[in-house]
Amino acid sequence: MTRTGGRHQISSRTKIASIGAAVAIAAGAVVVVTTTGNDQASADGVDISQFVDITTVQPNVKQVKKQQNASKGTFTVNCGLNENGHFNGDNFIAAPGVENGAEHLHDYVGNLSTNANSTNESLQAAGTTCKNGDKSTYFWPVIRIDTADEEEENKVDAAAKQAQDQQKAADADAKSKKKPQLVCPDVVSKLDEVPEEAQADVDQALEEVDKVTDEAEQKLEAEGTAQVDAAIINPLLEKRKAILDRMTLALGRPGRQPIDFGALSRCSVKNPGQPSPIGDGSENGDTPPVEAPGGEPDDNNELPGNDGEVQRPLSAELTFRGSPVGKVTAMPKFLRILYGDAKVSINGTKNTRDSWTCSGFEDKVQIAKYVICPEGSKVKRIHDFPSCWDGKNTDSANHRTHIVFPDPATGKCADGFKAVPQLRTTLTYDIPRDIQLKGQYKVDSFPFESHNPLSDHDDFANVMSQRIMSRLVNCVNKGKTCKE
Repeated sequence: MTRTGGRHQISSRTKIASIGAAVAIAAGAVVVVTTTGNDQASADGVDISQFVDITTVQPNVKQVKKQQNASKGTFTVNCGLNENGHFNGDNFIAAPGVENGAEHLHDYVGNLSTNANSTNESLQAAGTTCKNGDKSTYFWPVIRIDTADEEEENKVDAAAKQAQDQQKAADADAKSKKKPQLVCPDVVSKLDEVPEEAQADVDQALEEVDKVTDEAEQKLEAEGTAQVDAAIINPLLEKRKAILDRMTLALGRPGRQPIDFGALSRCSVKNPGQPSPIGDGSENGDTPPVEAPGGEPDDNNELPGNDGEVQRPLSAELTFRGSPVGKVTAMPKFLRILYGDAKVSINGTKNTRDSWTCSGFEDKVQIAKYVICPEGSKVKRIHDFPSCWDGKNTDSANHRTHIVFPDPATGKCADGFKAVPQLRTTLTYDIPRDIQLKGQYKVDSFPFESHNPLSDHDDFANVMSQRIMSRLVNCVNKGKTCKE
């Protein structure tokens, strides 16, 4: 059964002692009950040695010096704080088709439909929490407070609504997999730097490309594949070609196209069950669902070892930044990117990152352990994604080799790679200081990771329209500060 939401406030091991205690918690007081004889009880599976007072850590954040041609702008997307309660234990990038394949709970903003069975098509068809219409999906493991030994659980039965939501999502997934899909080349990621005077015309052209492509997709859905070339593909080819020809003129390069716009005009139809090349990224949707390795989750979509009260961030800032050594190019649509490694005990630390810091220390200290912050300072997770793209693929077999980090010393991408906007996700939490001191907050993880703070990770799939991506690149390359 597909899951996109559910109740995640109180788990089977986090219990409220009384109505009075619940009122106290709602008012901002935190009731902590520790084990007998130990006033430093830690959260389940997390050793107190994993918590570090940040004021005892020497500054370790190093910035690459920006060169004269650096792209210094920022583009911030407001996608909310998951107010709609979109949680599940899925990961369609790393474990496509595997329900609860992550064995821990993810917090989602952006795309409203993300689950184990997500495909390019289902993501494109869904709504979004982002105010500017960005349909990209942003998700990370939740943070919980687990005091472990409190009294009776306050149960609220949301099973009927949850089952309804699950069935609706499952029906939509099944319907999507039975339909032929239109596959069109990405345009915006192939553009050279757009001159300021041409930006408005290019943005308009990209919007028109999206519009005529969406119209053809709707026609394909309504009419099927009968005479598909004559009825859909050829007319779409002419429309896209005409729009891209106008874009060439706007760029001031008639007769000397920077890219093969003719090739970008032609789309094709992918029939149900037909595999796609790895560069497309849509092959994820062809994997049949299988049972989660850890068994079925409970009514809260939780498994043993991942329990406690889920903490909603005070803020979730999604900011795209430039390169310290030059301009950036657009990300292709449906590009998948991973940050960190959820399986550090198996894979080692090659792909792990130091995520943890406190407000006021962001530019000085980031560490691999949970932080204990000074009074008045907030717990923060900072996730800087890889930003050197191979220029071809939206995904790769290990979900990493198609997009990698720049050189940490120089900020340059390796030969054959090009800089794209770097996503920085900054999550800020109001974790009471006594909870920090007692080691009672934790990140959800695979059970065998025992909430290791180094297993923190983050996932992103780009589903921005070409016009939004063009605005993003223009903002970053022109040194602007944009917020949408």
